[in-house]
Amino acid sequence: MATELRVLGPVELRVDGRVVEVGHARQRCVLAVLLVEANRVVTMEQLLDRVWADRLPYKARNVASNYVSRLRRVLTGDVAVVRRSGGYVLEVDPEAVDLHRFRRLVEQARGREDAQALASLEEAAGLWRGVPFAGLDTLWLAAVRTGLERERVAARLDRVDVALRCGRHTEVLPELSALAEQDDLDERVAAQFMLALHRAGRTAAALAHYRRLRARLVEQLGTEPASALRDLHQRVLDADPALTPSSAVISGTAANAENPVPRQLPASPWWFTGRGAELTRLDQALTIEPEQGPQRTSTTGATVVISAIGGAGGIGKTWLALAWAHQRAEQFPDGQLFVDLHGFSPTQEPMAADVAVRGFIDALGVDPGRVPPGLDAQAALYRSLVTGKRVLIVLDNAATAGQVVPLLPGSPTCTVLITGRTRLASLIDRHDVRQLTLDVLARTEARALLAARLGADRVAAEPDAVDELVDLCGGYPLALSITARTAATHPGIPLAEVAADLREFGLEMLDHDTDPAASLPAVLSWSLRALTDDQRTVFALLGITPGPDTSLPAVTVLTGLSSARTRKALSALEEASLLERRPGGRCAMHDLIRAYAATTARDLPDEVREAALVRVVDFYLHTAYAADRLLAPTRQPLDLAPPAPDVEPHPLRDTETGLAWMKAEHVTLLAAQRAALALGRHDVVCHFAWALDTFHYRQGHRRATLVAWQAAVEAAAHLPDPTTLSRAHRLLGYACSRLSLHDEAIEHLDKALALAAHHHDPIEQAHTNRALAYAWELRGDDRQAMDHARSALDLYRTLGQPVREAIALNQVGWYAARLNDFDTARDHCQAALTLHRTHHNHEGEAATLDSLGLIAHRTNDQQQAVTHYQQALVLYRALEDAYRVADTLDNLGHPHIALGQHDRTRAIWQEALELYREQGRDHDAARVQQQLDDFGSVLGSTSV
Repeated sequence: MATELRVLGPVELRVDGRVVEVGHARQRCVLAVLLVEANRVVTMEQLLDRVWADRLPYKARNVASNYVSRLRRVLTGDVAVVRRSGGYVLEVDPEAVDLHRFRRLVEQARGREDAQALASLEEAAGLWRGVPFAGLDTLWLAAVRTGLERERVAARLDRVDVALRCGRHTEVLPELSALAEQDDLDERVAAQFMLALHRAGRTAAALAHYRRLRARLVEQLGTEPASALRDLHQRVLDADPALTPSSAVISGTAANAENPVPRQLPASPWWFTGRGAELTRLDQALTIEPEQGPQRTSTTGATVVISAIGGAGGIGKTWLALAWAHQRAEQFPDGQLFVDLHGFSPTQEPMAADVAVRGFIDALGVDPGRVPPGLDAQAALYRSLVTGKRVLIVLDNAATAGQVVPLLPGSPTCTVLITGRTRLASLIDRHDVRQLTLDVLARTEARALLAARLGADRVAAEPDAVDELVDLCGGYPLALSITARTAATHPGIPLAEVAADLREFGLEMLDHDTDPAASLPAVLSWSLRALTDDQRTVFALLGITPGPDTSLPAVTVLTGLSSARTRKALSALEEASLLERRPGGRCAMHDLIRAYAATTARDLPDEVREAALVRVVDFYLHTAYAADRLLAPTRQPLDLAPPAPDVEPHPLRDTETGLAWMKAEHVTLLAAQRAALALGRHDVVCHFAWALDTFHYRQGHRRATLVAWQAAVEAAAHLPDPTTLSRAHRLLGYACSRLSLHDEAIEHLDKALALAAHHHDPIEQAHTNRALAYAWELRGDDRQAMDHARSALDLYRTLGQPVREAIALNQVGWYAARLNDFDTARDHCQAALTLHRTHHNHEGEAATLDSLGLIAHRTNDQQQAVTHYQQALVLYRALEDAYRVADTLDNLGHPHIALGQHDRTRAIWQEALELYREQGRDHDAARVQQQLDDFGSVLGSTSV
């Protein structure tokens, strides 16, 4: 069996290509220590220090011995851990360990001819799969990791030196360009880059790079370039013929392979984690089923598949493309081409297509004198060069289809990956591009990324803080990486403190003054450059509009633009991956993108922002009120002020459309109420609470009801109308009652009653007495409840309000039944039913039928009880009053038990239980669950 042991990336044991599970993180640390010291004794003291340092476990030696024993069980015959005096030795062929093979190849290259040395160094580079010991975090491994990175960089630069001596300057140019950008003060890299540029016929660019480097050295370090670099600069100026490799050198390296194999992929991203589904989709891009077009399938099994990886800045497009490209590089034996098209860059304009094509032509080994002039001719030459070859082409950071189209090969043996923030619609339409849009990382993937950056132990030690960091970053890869960098550079600070800072300062924690690529706001800002003024304004206003998502009508009102201009702006934002289109015509932003949009809104004039918020708040209020009038036409109407100019409520045809709109906009409506409070529009705040009340009650949104009326009480205190304050206290007290906040309920209701009495408002007194009756019922005092119910009935009768009189009649009847005064109960409820039916008040009719069901059940008329409850259910379901449906189902089960209809009882209570759970009514759910359990026990004992 072939065994591989890997540490240049995640620690892995592979047998015949299959990964063998080693164990948890600490056990992998033990294996890592033994692998670094392969075939050398690691003493027990060294092992304990390198794995645990000063945080030794209880009975540390026994723990370490147990870990070694477990490793022995998973290692194969040609790899063994052997006990030696004072410690352990991992006996293994060094060639089976990637680290030792890497070092052997690098050392071997130093004594070989250039061609052989280059092959060794390229093989060594291919052994790296990311961060050494990824996901493991000990002080010793961190130090080893730093040293290995230095070895990797040195080997990379050695490889470039050899490649330049071999005349492969065009092949390494893209890599050198990236290296020079990453470390703009490294003189060795600068020399290599200048030489490659000069040999590729780009002497002016070589000299310009020297001037930029010299200026940076003088400005930042106060020094001139070293003599070696100054000498190279002078030789380039003098066109020293010795700088040009001889034809013999070129023929000795590339003439034996007339078409050099480009290996232009940048290094695989160290911290790449997750994205399993996306990687699978990219794998599928290599194979097209026959029914999708047999003409598209080649004899090699590869196909023309262009996968455009879209997504907002910092979402991980390039990481995904490079990770997949490195994993599948062996499937492209004729090379991998890579170009950063700078579509969204802080310092550069998007790369012109002719520059990118020329770079590919150079990398494919074409003599500069043979390159034809003009983009079309060069693109044709490029396509000819890759025809019939299995080449992977990665086009990173594309801004337009115009950049991409000349770089698309015509051969069905090539595969192209495109990354960009825009959808590049014309590519999809004309070139059969497969679109892969990235979303944020799943929670498990986000945690894995933090574990890879911070170490599994540190993440495991503070699980709650890690969860909060994941939530605050919203799974956004760049935000997670920035947060991880902050935490990693401050190892002594608890992650809970990092989370607290991120919670308090938000985007400020994800900014970076000196490195735009490491700043989420800066990365996002690059997407705004191509937008029009309208589109940037819409983006900014979407950052401050109420609610987690929105609709086209609401955005049209928010912006004050025409519907057509609004739609065009939203399409542009979606195209730029700044906005997501959701089902139902709704639009949403990731929380961090939205936070950035809100910061750009600060650049708008104050009056523009406020006018936009006033318009959209009025739109939501007036539409919500129209919906409420459809849901409860007999409710007391409000005297609303007209909406802002040019604001029209969303048209609602009937009760169904009104209810559907309220469901879709519920969270946004609560946010709009908060926005009104922030704007100081206190009357609007109170009107929102009223307009939402019926919907909240019927849908069982008890907590939302409480929040809405708490805001209303706060706002009503600023209004001159005492009735508004009394009503707000009353309805807040009622909301508290439904949440079993009994003391708070009575407190608010007593305030409401006192206000109503002080201002001689009999209607509010009547309403408040009804609410107090309900509150005292829930406190278990039915007689006190009856007193308040009778007071409400007397007041309604004097006011001549028959519908409210009917409601109070039913309430008195209900409490009479609970007090076993069934004649009084029946008389009052029958009178209430007549009034409700006369005035077509279906909600009151249903409530009264429910009361009559209770009376019939308590007087042993079970069939009549079933009939009343079923009639109430029909009405409540028609009203979509889920709250009362649950209560009536609960009640209906009892007469069915009395009638011996056991299956029916179980089904009814099961439905009630599900509704209670959906509504968060935990106490009621527990009670019904107990009823079901008791019911099952009785049936079980009876059957025995």
